[in-house]
Amino acid sequence: MTVGPIGVGRAITVALAVAMALSLPGSAQAEPTEAAATEAAPDAAIAIDVVAAAGSGCPPGTLRVIGNADNTGFRIRYTTFVAEAGGGADVADRRKNCQAALLVSVPAGWTFAVASAEYRGRLRLDSGATALHRTNYYWQGSSENNQEDHPFSGPASGAWRASDSAYALVYKPCNEQRILNVNTELRVDEGTSSRKNTISMSSSEADVETLFNFTWRRC
Repeated sequence: MTVGPIGVGRAITVALAVAMALSLPGSAQAEPTEAAATEAAPDAAIAIDVVAAAGSGCPPGTLRVIGNADNTGFRIRYTTFVAEAGGGADVADRRKNCQAALLVSVPAGWTFAVASAEYRGRLRLDSGATALHRTNYYWQGSSENNQEDHPFSGPASGAWRASDSAYALVYKPCNEQRILNVNTELRVDEGTSSRKNTISMSSSEADVETLFNFTWRRC
């Protein structure tokens, strides 16, 4: 799997798609009509291009996408994705978000869906403080939107992990370019705590990233 910046030619091709990608999901699109069985990932290389990324959690140049070498999924790493509250933290830092639009190019005759996701980060919450992690992901033009909230309560300190499985396997329509939207949010409420409380997904800390796992089938 290869990952790199989107080329000029492709950028022109998907310019309209990007505008749609950063909006709310639209009408549902049909899955591939053939109810083929799930298969092992194809051997041919795939590419993931970050078409756009925006939000207080991922300023320009702070989001990176890394594809798994075996084509089983990809990882997102953020450099400065931290929400904090209390202890003099700015009110604007209580909620951070990042909205990424990804263009995934696959070999002809193949399609995939996001089957599950794993999230890793770090937090420090005093007694009475709470935090929330939320990620939702969907194909451009699809009404299917996989989302699950992961709440945390203090006292807690150190690494956190969460995972979810897609309640609906929504396959990319065969032979079409579609944007995969990934929207992530972190929130903190200090509650009765007077100290600074944080939740983060910053890759400057060890073993912190988001992993999306694919399921593949032939068109």
